[in-house]
Amino acid sequence: MKALFITAAGKTEMREIARPEPGGGEVRVRVRYLGYCGSDLNTFRGLNPLVNYPRVPGHEVAGVIDAVGPEVSPAFAPGTSVLVVPYTNCGTCSACRKGRPNACRNNQTLGVQRDGALVEQVVVPAAKLLTSRRLSLRDMVLVEPLSVGWHAARRGRAAAGDTVVVFGCGMVGLGAIASAAAAGARVVAVDVDDGKLDIGRAAGAVVTINSTREDLHQRLQALTENHGPDLLIEGVGLPATYRACVDEACFAGRVVYVGYAKESVEYATKNFVMKEIDIMGSRNATADDFRGVIAYLEAGRFPVDAVITHVVPLAEAGAALDMWAKNPKTVTKIVVDFGGQ
Repeated sequence: MKALFITAAGKTEMREIARPEPGGGEVRVRVRYLGYCGSDLNTFRGLNPLVNYPRVPGHEVAGVIDAVGPEVSPAFAPGTSVLVVPYTNCGTCSACRKGRPNACRNNQTLGVQRDGALVEQVVVPAAKLLTSRRLSLRDMVLVEPLSVGWHAARRGRAAAGDTVVVFGCGMVGLGAIASAAAAGARVVAVDVDDGKLDIGRAAGAVVTINSTREDLHQRLQALTENHGPDLLIEGVGLPATYRACVDEACFAGRVVYVGYAKESVEYATKNFVMKEIDIMGSRNATADDFRGVIAYLEAGRFPVDAVITHVVPLAEAGAALDMWAKNPKTVTKIVVDFGGQ
């Protein structure tokens, strides 16, 4: 079967590999759709410190079960459409013992610390599968990236009556917008791209700010009667937006960092103490977050067609990474269509 490998920074290669067979508690999934994540782009660019080459990318995956091993629930019979929760958890580290397996110290995400799902068939534990009777496989491939942002908003305790600011209208930011809006919060989306802000509004933001044209501080002060937002979620990974979260938060406000900053961030720490703000990290997502996103998508409240900006066949999967690296502003979500083979 075919698999796409990233062999070095800027280089990909389609290879033939052996078809895997499921063991006890495992199923084999024939991949139908795979979404590219920013981590896949960083792997292609040579900027992902968690990756060794060669690496098969991909962890946003939806497909159809075509074989099952022993001790698998009848709910996951061949022919069932599924999506994959792509993380592992050890069960013994401090995070796992605290009931937060999404933050497992020993996590290995598909396509990052281990080979991913940009293959025609992949074997995964049945315990890492979810399904939906209402979503198409193309829609199901969006669940994982949206779940990461969904988790960030839940981590920040977004609630009715809150003003929630989300920096970045990529997939993670859109998930945070949708989650906060679903919780009843007033959501403000901040980005530098008007097209992405339009998608943010369709996902649930009631206010959008293009920070290249408006004074962010003045606008947020006006929106909050000079108090500042209750919750700010950083989904970009820039030092400027990391600092802005702390600077703009209201007294006794909350900040959630989900975007990875690519360089060191320097703060004046006075606001940490004076405002007594809660500063939280957010990593991956839980099974409950996945289920929340599935229910949200099933309700038809998300602009799927606007978000999926590129669909390419497996044969063009490597070229699509190169295109994204050269033209990042043109991409919201690239989906690889395996064509039902």
